[in-house]
Amino acid sequence: MWKTSTKEALRISADERRAMIVEEVNDRSSLQVSDICDRFGISAVTARADLAQLEHAGKLRRTHGGAVSITRSISVSYPDQRMNLNVEAKRAIAAAAQRFIDEGDSLFIDSGTTTLEFVRALQGTSHITIVTNDLSIASFADANLPHTDIMVLGGALRKSHRYITGPIASGILDSLSLDKAIMGTESFDARQGFSTEFMGNAEIKRGMLRHSKTHIMLMDASKVRQPSFMSFASLDDFDAIVMDEDPDGTVGAAIEAAHASTRLILSRSSRQVGHGKNELVGRSAGSWGASPAGTHFA
Repeated sequence: MWKTSTKEALRISADERRAMIVEEVNDRSSLQVSDICDRFGISAVTARADLAQLEHAGKLRRTHGGAVSITRSISVSYPDQRMNLNVEAKRAIAAAAQRFIDEGDSLFIDSGTTTLEFVRALQGTSHITIVTNDLSIASFADANLPHTDIMVLGGALRKSHRYITGPIASGILDSLSLDKAIMGTESFDARQGFSTEFMGNAEIKRGMLRHSKTHIMLMDASKVRQPSFMSFASLDDFDAIVMDEDPDGTVGAAIEAAHASTRLILSRSSRQVGHGKNELVGRSAGSWGASPAGTHFA
């Protein structure tokens, strides 16, 4: 942990600050630019310059949004590698999506770093139920959401990814019926829809959609790209898609071309695509694959 107070950190030299950054990144394995800014009261530009100089000196390795240690001899899991990617976009998406959660809601929460940011945004929300296959999400909710009931799907752990998959998890899903599914994706393509690299993950995602009434997709703009291995849903399977921005209007154009009733919410813009009332209503649990109800985000 940081070994000086914030006031002391503001008085230290640039060399001392960089030495502290190296020590901290080695202690924690990874560090975000936002952590450095908060700790030392410096701008993101200065923090990135520090990381660039330290990388050039062979002290650490930069990532998108932060840095990782090159000396600590532990493996960094796949979620940890992605945690530093597009952090501000994920937080903006989470804040926009959190507004549509009501007291008493039961939620499927898909695995992923964007959905983890969504759970972070739920702090202060009371009397909700979370069902997830993601161990990081369950652990955070247990520690920080005291008035939330948490259920973790049983099954096989996908190593280094911290989420549960397999027929046992799918069987548990088949016995449940929840209000809303908060989903993530590895990729979106206008023709193939939403897709993932792992077949077992696709099946869990389909189960969450099949057994929930309202479907909300959270994805940052970097997910709009070539499709991954296996498709698990199309645009019309979602009541809303919440993004930071829509690169080149790709998702909005796809919604309009498909005549889908999906609402597109852009957290960094007032522009929205689709028509509907001021709430999400969704569909009956178990009817996933049928036509959406048509009442979505305003």
